[in-house]
Amino acid sequence: MSIRFDGKVAIVTGAGGGLGRAHALELARRGAKVVINDLGGTVDGSGGSSDAALKVVEEIKAFGGTAIANGASVTDDAGVAGLVKQTLEAFGRIDILVNNAGVLRDKSFTKMEIKDFTFVLDVHLVGSVKVTKACWETMKTQQYGRIVMTTSSSGLYGNFGQSNYGAAKLGLVGFMNTLKLEGQKDNIRVNALAPVAGTRMTENLMPPAALEALKPEFVTPGVIYLVSEDAPTGVVLAAGGGAFAVAQIFESNGAFLGQQNLTAESVAENWSKISDMTGSKAYFMGGEQTQKFFARISGS
Repeated sequence: MSIRFDGKVAIVTGAGGGLGRAHALELARRGAKVVINDLGGTVDGSGGSSDAALKVVEEIKAFGGTAIANGASVTDDAGVAGLVKQTLEAFGRIDILVNNAGVLRDKSFTKMEIKDFTFVLDVHLVGSVKVTKACWETMKTQQYGRIVMTTSSSGLYGNFGQSNYGAAKLGLVGFMNTLKLEGQKDNIRVNALAPVAGTRMTENLMPPAALEALKPEFVTPGVIYLVSEDAPTGVVLAAGGGAFAVAQIFESNGAFLGQQNLTAESVAENWSKISDMTGSKAYFMGGEQTQKFFARISGS
């Protein structure tokens, strides 16, 4: 089995370095025409330069691939519209979107200012929404699309000092969970990546040996599969150092406590039953949870 992207067009946001660069290079090696989007700002989102994106384009051209650079911010409506227009004018279609652009503004919640909370949400969550929305109709018309969101363990499980980042990253899972349903009839598959990698965002948090073991290149094979012809949909793929795992949200079977004389004390007294994860299940859509509750109420 060989995964190829000949004739396919991919947009990778935040592709001037780190994970985005690794994804873009590998997509190009496998035949995709790639749009390297990168604002060229610092880790906290300040500044901007097209140098990083242009450098990746030159790397791709050096091995015979096809790529163009784009310097739009994913938070800028006009810039995002220009990104899609540039892609369609250059290549005529959009098959793959990897939402990778991101920033960090870490502080404990006590010390964090609201502007730093909203800015991180705007880049990670709203930025991914804007670029996805701009590509969506093209993918529907083509009856083909592959989209990857970039989530994080900070969203799935929490990390100290990252309330803004964690909220944005879990929000992307919720976004994915609806798009996986809405995209099915149009052959648009939507997944999420939860990477563990040594990048600009983590270089000050990890020792050199850990950074070496967690190169972005060790994550990219998972992304390549998630945007392939035979990709799944609605999957959160955790990846790092050559190891891969699937993360899911599970719900316990729970307990029906009756509707007469129902109190908070009843919940407390039955907490061990309610929270017992034996036989717990991951649902593909919200309606399945509703069906479970009706089954519990009816006693089945």
